[in-house]
Amino acid sequence: MDKRHPNSFQQLEKLGEGTYATVFKGRNGQTGAFVALKEIHLDSEEGTPSTAIREISLMKELKHTNIVSLYDVIHTENKLMLVFEYMDKDLKKYMDSYQSPTNPSAPRGALDPDVIKSFMYQLLLGTAFCHENRVLHRDLKPQNLLTNTSGQLKLADFGLARAFGIPVNTFSNEVVTLWYRAPDVLLGSRTYNTSIDIWSAGCIMAEMYTGRPLFPGTTNEDQLLKIFRLMGTPSERSWPGITSFPEYKTTWPVYATQELRAILPQVDALGIQLLNSMLQVRPEMRCSAQQALAHPWFADVYPQARKGEALGGQGGGFKGM
Repeated sequence: MDKRHPNSFQQLEKLGEGTYATVFKGRNGQTGAFVALKEIHLDSEEGTPSTAIREISLMKELKHTNIVSLYDVIHTENKLMLVFEYMDKDLKKYMDSYQSPTNPSAPRGALDPDVIKSFMYQLLLGTAFCHENRVLHRDLKPQNLLTNTSGQLKLADFGLARAFGIPVNTFSNEVVTLWYRAPDVLLGSRTYNTSIDIWSAGCIMAEMYTGRPLFPGTTNEDQLLKIFRLMGTPSERSWPGITSFPEYKTTWPVYATQELRAILPQVDALGIQLLNSMLQVRPEMRCSAQQALAHPWFADVYPQARKGEALGGQGGGFKGM
């Protein structure tokens, strides 16, 4: 861990604030290059938050084109500063400011299909690399996906991520922002696996088409019911073992499964097929990140990026859109 003084980097504007940290745009005092500075405030009694230690150890190991790079860690008496590569904006801000250049009548925030395909491919490349390295992200959402003007997308904020092992560990179920949270996590499962990230990716894909979250729940139960209204209410027959989950209720309304294409008419047939494979209510039925990358929907995405390097550290680089 670098003991250099934080003044090696000049703070510019504040980019955001979270539970433990404040993020600034910064400049490297030696090179002049822009960086992102994540300042973690240390409690003198409690020391460095476990989330920060977890993030540092994971980020140093995860080197991939579609994962934001951690350049440096600077530790002082009351502050921990992580120095990341600078990206222009997160996907949420990108969508909020996006107006389609090819379809002026499209709602604000709805991205063009070629942009969605490029972003999804990169999201899945980064996710697949995490999963290959036995890491769950656990908090995939538009705010944690960073973009730049070259059309790159990178996974960020591994504050809730953790390495997982086999057999599947028992994990805390207090993870993932509600709207992108998988039904098994909402039901109180503590033995979830990589499939929770795939559910989140499916929610993000749908949102990029409409500019609106697919399941904007307000509480844990409301979130489940919003999912069931579209995907159908599961039962012991469709999901063996569901009745043993802590949050399962026998009083839920029984909803029939709706067709995704009726809700998302702007998505082509192959895109709907991919969405259906990611948005399976029962976790065992969801595709893996590798399977998603091999889906025919991506057949026209930069074929040179698909030749055997999809999961490699330098694989899947995108030159722009």
